[in-house]
Amino acid sequence: MNLHELSPAPGSKRASVRVGRGLGSGLGKTSGKGQKGQKSRSGGVKRPGFEGGQKPLYLRLPKRGFYNRFGMNYVEINVGSLNCFEDGTVVEPVMLIEHGMIKNIRDGVRILGNGELTKKLTVQAMGFSKSAEEKIIAAGGKVEVI
Repeated sequence: MNLHELSPAPGSKRASVRVGRGLGSGLGKTSGKGQKGQKSRSGGVKRPGFEGGQKPLYLRLPKRGFYNRFGMNYVEINVGSLNCFEDGTVVEPVMLIEHGMIKNIRDGVRILGNGELTKKLTVQAMGFSKSAEEKIIAAGGKVEVI
């Protein structure tokens, strides 16, 4: 097969309908748009949600909530899942990705206090909950905020 032998599948291409070419064509004079009115005129397309001048539904409904563009989107890890590391290890966010515990570091990693920690670790993260901080120190480890 060569490039000059390629052609579209039979029946997949149709010639565009030419309107306004006389009465005998069947689509002459008004070109299939009926008589008068907004839809028959050029540019007579109304945007989605237009209700003929009435206040549209999306403006009548009450608005709720907001988006905080300055908010931080942390990846959260529980203390109990840090037991997979060996004693004395410095746990960094990059190591969590290498171990498959998280997929990416969005705005940072935050350690939460669910579960029990049995290893003595130095944990580096962007944030810690109070309970997580207490459990890491109680196990003999250190907490370092990056």
